[in-house]
Amino acid sequence: MLTRSPLKQGKPLQRKKAMSRGSGFSRAGTKTPAAGAGLLRVAAVQAKARDREAKPAKPRKPMKSSRPKMTPIRASARGQDCTLRFPGICNRNPETTAWCHSNRLADGKGMGLKAPDHHGCYGCSDCHAWLDGGYAGHVAREVVDARFDAARAESQEKLRALGLMPGICHDRDNVKEAA
Repeated sequence: MLTRSPLKQGKPLQRKKAMSRGSGFSRAGTKTPAAGAGLLRVAAVQAKARDREAKPAKPRKPMKSSRPKMTPIRASARGQDCTLRFPGICNRNPETTAWCHSNRLADGKGMGLKAPDHHGCYGCSDCHAWLDGGYAGHVAREVVDARFDAARAESQEKLRALGLMPGICHDRDNVKEAA
């Protein structure tokens, strides 16, 4: 059975009823209460609009520097010999030496935190990269920690000779002033 369409050809579409004002936004782009909303709803929407206009913009915090600050201990690594000297890893190139911080929680290392400078040693770029995760699954952690402790002691002696580290004795559990 064929039904007839209510639209007639050549005649423009017309609304039978005016559109409601409940679209939610005014021409200015601000939220308006829906048609038929109660007085409390109208008052709440108007109060939010006033609050938005009255609040000053928050000042933006300056971005943190992406580079770590250079300390005298870190700067002293330039041109020093590697003290880690992992066999088969070390490139023995003083031009690539950097200050390697400890990776132990006991030394102050944490998620997003670097251990303090006095918990570190001089290491070439290859030893440093290997120390920071290249040995995983190949060498026992105790062996790496023992080598790091020996390198730290040697590096601290060099720092004392340069006058960059006062008489601090390193004990695995705490750091104390030497008498």
